[in-house]
Amino acid sequence: MADTTILDIENLTIRFGEAAPVVDGLSLSVGRGEIVALVGESGSGKSLTAKAALGLLPDGATATGSITLGRDEVIGADEAALAALRGTRAAMVFQEPQTALNPVQKVGWQIAQALRAHGRVSRSQARERAVELLRLVEIPDPELRVDWYPHQLSGGQKQRVVIALALSGEPDLLIADEPTTALDVTVQAEILDLLRTLRDDRGTAILLITHNMGVVADIADRVAVLRHGLLVEERGVYELFSAPREKYTTALLAAVPRLAVTDASEPAAPDPVLAVRALDVVYPARLGNREFHALRGVSLDVGAGEVLGLVGESGSGKTTLGRAALGVIRASAGSVTFDGVDLGAAGTRELRGLRKGLALVHQDPAASLDPRRSVGDSVAEPLVVHRAASGALLRARVDTLLESVRLPRSFAARRPAELSGGQRQRVALARALALAPRLLVADEPTSALDVSVQAEVLDLFADLREEFAFACLFISHDLAVVNQVADRVAVLRGGELVEIGSTAAVFGDPREEYTRGLLDAVPIPDPVAQRRRRAQRSVSEALSAAG
Repeated sequence: MADTTILDIENLTIRFGEAAPVVDGLSLSVGRGEIVALVGESGSGKSLTAKAALGLLPDGATATGSITLGRDEVIGADEAALAALRGTRAAMVFQEPQTALNPVQKVGWQIAQALRAHGRVSRSQARERAVELLRLVEIPDPELRVDWYPHQLSGGQKQRVVIALALSGEPDLLIADEPTTALDVTVQAEILDLLRTLRDDRGTAILLITHNMGVVADIADRVAVLRHGLLVEERGVYELFSAPREKYTTALLAAVPRLAVTDASEPAAPDPVLAVRALDVVYPARLGNREFHALRGVSLDVGAGEVLGLVGESGSGKTTLGRAALGVIRASAGSVTFDGVDLGAAGTRELRGLRKGLALVHQDPAASLDPRRSVGDSVAEPLVVHRAASGALLRARVDTLLESVRLPRSFAARRPAELSGGQRQRVALARALALAPRLLVADEPTSALDVSVQAEVLDLFADLREEFAFACLFISHDLAVVNQVADRVAVLRGGELVEIGSTAAVFGDPREEYTRGLLDAVPIPDPVAQRRRRAQRSVSEALSAAG
């Protein structure tokens, strides 16, 4: 085992100052050609463990125990020794490729810089190797795209470039920290196929950090479950999913939303709160970019009290449609009508009045809440802006809103940094509901949350929907989540509406091949069933290519 172990963690303890450990006595190994998934709720110590393996702990954190990469000890090593290990023995693949890549440098230049940092190579050799790495990670036309900037690539292609950067030093271990969270299901499937190929063809060891249990079922060989810094359970993927030993693991698996379809009947159509008719949205040419047609002839309704799920790949126009529904983007052609009023024809004063009935919940509550303001001030902001309450009445309304999202009144005095991710999203919901909106646009509201917190927020969403009776446009790339919350589903592709109907009908018996492709790409949180599906998909793709 000593010859094949790439990462060996023994009794790792990480703490900040004199506080209780955030990782407590963790022991874990990853062998050559093995994928080990590290799972658990936010704050369980997953990402800190990954950073410790590269000697990248934040200021104020100290680590004891042992972490070896091959035969080299990481804990206690000086910066020169750590720099020699990073990128060659182990490399990190980050969650968000947009922030991992330099937006003002061509991707080939960035890979070449990484290559030259690892050894003496000429500029021409570095460029040639950059093309080879782009080809390895299956970037189309790598000789051309080596000279592209990140903004010219899709989200999935940017993530492939990040993986190419990580592979530039030919590391034995890839640490992939939520590498597919920001990706839609079809691109996610492609990235997982790439990681699997690296494991099978190159013997790369992979430590995968994720909250997506479908991804774990699809790709992992072993699973380590963390909770509050403690290793709760570590087992082979088949054993863990079929017969978890610990109650926490059982609860974690039970919280995963599933695509189970039962009733395919069409729900009765309520009176529309939002009516979209033949909507076109065109972004004009600017800064050297060509004109972009984001939406083409989209028509749909969202009824009173109804949740309409909006799905499709990145770039399909989901977020653009959500912004048009809020009146933030004007229609280039067609119309968006809210409560019988055409938002495109409404004047400034009328729009201000209408926006009391419109609300948005962002994907990332940490970015949508002002870190300098208290929770109470953030929740009160819509009420203050629209002069709906003041003084004692305002404070009472804030208290009531916090209680409605199952947070204690005392949280009004806290700052967002003092809350967990799930608690911040509850605050974002409370603020969105402050003016009792008729229409709520929820743009990927649970994608940044781990599965157990996601389950709590979805349960809360169902309760709030019953209490406030709002209509909702629910945008998500997680089809299982949409299946759980939506009455109907609209499928977008390339700015066009390709299918719409009841959730059960669209997900249970889709009319369009594109919708079937989206559904087939969703990993099932069952390793036996998921790997059977993947094998069948491979056979189908091979037959299609041959015929």
